[in-house]
Amino acid sequence: METRKQMVMDQIRSELAMAGAQELIQKINDKCFQKCITKPSTSLSNSEQVCLERCLGAYMEAFNIVSRTYTARLAKERLDDPELH
Repeated sequence: METRKQMVMDQIRSELAMAGAQELIQKINDKCFQKCITKPSTSLSNSEQVCLERCLGAYMEAFNIVSRTYTARLAKERLDDPELH
């Protein structure tokens, strides 16, 4: 029963992570497009490309920091929780 419970919890965590990644991608698309694409056309100007690269880089850096911190916190909580051993 405990193994089944853990499998369900792992599945839920995985689905939440996927939903979070999809939300991040959508936010990046929305925010970076609004910020960088001032005159939509059939191609991107050099300045728009640079802006999008920087914008994407900033979001991904922030996401990676949060993700590492969250993962470390979960690992610490698992070590501190005797029920998870």
